[in-house]
Amino acid sequence: MSTTRSIPAAPRRTNWPIVGSGLVALAVAMGIGRFAFTPLIPLMIRDGTLSTASGAEWAAANYVGYFLGALTAAWFAGDPRRGLLLSLVGVALTTLAMSGVDAGATALLGLALRGAAGVFSAWALVCASGWCLAELARKRAGRSGAWIYTGVGLGIALAGVLTWLGGRQPAHRLWLELGAVAGAGALLVWALSALRPSGPDTKTAPLTEHAAAATVPRRRSRQLSLVLCYGTFGFGYIVPATFLPSMARALAPDPLVFGLTWPLFGLAAALSVAAVAHFAPHGSRQRIWALAQGIMALGTALPLFVQSLPAIATAAVLVGGTFMVATMAGLQLAREVRPDDPTPLLAQMTAAFAAGQIAGPLLVRALGSGRWAGWGALEWTGAAATLSLILTALWLWRMVQPGPDRPRSA
Repeated sequence: MSTTRSIPAAPRRTNWPIVGSGLVALAVAMGIGRFAFTPLIPLMIRDGTLSTASGAEWAAANYVGYFLGALTAAWFAGDPRRGLLLSLVGVALTTLAMSGVDAGATALLGLALRGAAGVFSAWALVCASGWCLAELARKRAGRSGAWIYTGVGLGIALAGVLTWLGGRQPAHRLWLELGAVAGAGALLVWALSALRPSGPDTKTAPLTEHAAAATVPRRRSRQLSLVLCYGTFGFGYIVPATFLPSMARALAPDPLVFGLTWPLFGLAAALSVAAVAHFAPHGSRQRIWALAQGIMALGTALPLFVQSLPAIATAAVLVGGTFMVATMAGLQLAREVRPDDPTPLLAQMTAAFAAGQIAGPLLVRALGSGRWAGWGALEWTGAAATLSLILTALWLWRMVQPGPDRPRSA
């Protein structure tokens, strides 16, 4: 029987600077750097500074940049906090610079800025996960790490509300406002991350029996399976995230109606993560991820059979309410699988996610404008996303392995 003495968790008041750093960082990097372009596209088209074709190209550049950022995020494995701060400064600068571009003479600049924003967003997600979760683990407060992922939904909701309420302003002014918010967020993260208290609780503590079990090298096949499941998640989520707003605009051209889609999506993301962090702090992360992907599959399937505003709103809640839960659980699971150095696995999973995001719109385009059995390219891609989400959800549910959350049987 193990006689290792358990180290008490650090008081919650000493954890809030770390949790706050991660929350604000993800709100800035993902809510603004990654997703603010979505609600701004119709406003830029209205102002004549962007065409529909250029909007699609700039969005694709962001996906590619996110993929490249995920591939290179391992550069910061030795100092993820430095990578986090660098990426947030990059998000603020690229957002501010977007106020001066249009689809004409500076089209290439717009592509470059959206691509760079994707790189910085991926760096921020990987570095925030790696740094914050490691700091909290040293303080015996690893469960608090779930709260940092509420930042993504809060950032999406903030950017959506700002563009919705300020929709009568020129789009370039909204870019300036969002850039100022991103800059303030970067300064706040720098200040909060510097508040780490010194003392015994920040040193690496002796491993408990369950933590020691987590450090046993896992089979490479399991890591590969997690990467593939996370990539499937990216493919399944991007289809509704890209096309549900377009469906809503087709059914309700009033911007005061379809403009609420993005804040609703972000609010659902934030509340769902907070609910899981509060009510299921000790649940199996792999099964939480499986449940999230299963529910997301309902959201991708619903528009295939019901085309109405209530159906689209329900799909937005189902997908928005699960995509950050799956992100949180998947990245925390990577930390469990590779507690010695999670950054490379986090980067691989994020790269697979980015590849899935790129594959979704490409499949829609490859299928073209034809119809088969009454469905077009969008419906068949949604069906493929639904099926892949269901299959990976079943795999994740059945293949739960003992770890720090699930002690081995005696």
